[in-house]
Amino acid sequence: MGTRSAGNRQRTSRIRRLVAVVATAVVVGSVGVVAMPSAHAAKLDKVTIGYSAWPGWFPLAVAEKEGIFEKDGLDVDLKYFADYVSSLDAMSAGKLDANTQTLNDTMAAVAGGSKQAIIVTNDNSAGNDAIICDKSVGNSIADLKGKTIAAEEGVVDHFLLLQGLATAGLTQDDIDFRGVLTADAASSFSGGQFDCVGVFAPFTLEALKRPGSHVVFSSKDFPGSIPDHIVVSQSMVAKQPKVAQKIVNAWYDTLDYIAANPEQATKIMAKAAEVSQSDYEDFAKGTKIFSVDEALAAFTPSDAPTSLQHTADLINPFLVKSGLTKKQASLKNLFAPQFTQAYATAHASATTTTAPSS
Repeated sequence: MGTRSAGNRQRTSRIRRLVAVVATAVVVGSVGVVAMPSAHAAKLDKVTIGYSAWPGWFPLAVAEKEGIFEKDGLDVDLKYFADYVSSLDAMSAGKLDANTQTLNDTMAAVAGGSKQAIIVTNDNSAGNDAIICDKSVGNSIADLKGKTIAAEEGVVDHFLLLQGLATAGLTQDDIDFRGVLTADAASSFSGGQFDCVGVFAPFTLEALKRPGSHVVFSSKDFPGSIPDHIVVSQSMVAKQPKVAQKIVNAWYDTLDYIAANPEQATKIMAKAAEVSQSDYEDFAKGTKIFSVDEALAAFTPSDAPTSLQHTADLINPFLVKSGLTKKQASLKNLFAPQFTQAYATAHASATTTTAPSS
């Protein structure tokens, strides 16, 4: 899972990098939406959805296999991207109606001119992104001072590294930072290079092959630092809100199915990830899938670490300082919680949708 590359592009599957595009600006007003129960979905709307290798996104394979999209009124062309960056390119170019993306990458695209909106908060990385060090480095973040640390510049593990350093009063200037592609960083560290490395699963497994290596801190220690989403165009939010609602409905109906049929669902997701069921279950433990209530809490502006607004305020200066964007991303119309709220309201009398256990 996550190891398939895209030919000569030499990029890892969940690289989650900047895609700078230029699009015509549109002003989107607030739109009222109604969550239609799946049983009453009469019209099948055709949409193309892209997704990549990440435990928080493989539930889409379940939705496809078990006919959940159709039950919620969607005729979905679900496209799997072995190269995550290609999915970002396709979304920004208008070749996808929806795509799975991190908050970092979505904001980078928006800063470049692409008008995108987040309609689903799938999950938070909860340990699958980690800073791993050699045995010569202690267990404290303060021990990273002066060490040579490799990570892919501008991606989420670089961001995680800086968040961790800040808690010890350190900055990137206090370490010897090396910008290296994720797959190369993991293999080089495993082979004896660098003191530490910042990578995401499954490249964490490669890094930990180095004798004496250990995790100093991970995304589990910084909840909310790496949120993942389903993203659509702001045009869909404004002009096709019913379609956006059906996508959200299908997502939460899929989580219900997974909770009720864990063995069958895991089998489907493991097959899509091309790993064993036991390996998939191990990877899934490092991803916190959000329930409806947890997603609504994340959409709500606050100082809580899992608040998307809070994390976005941290990401914006990071994108500019790291040179990935020339300006900060506008947060206007970026978050579209109304669809999740509508789903919650429509299902208020039923058992609250819970995230699958991991």
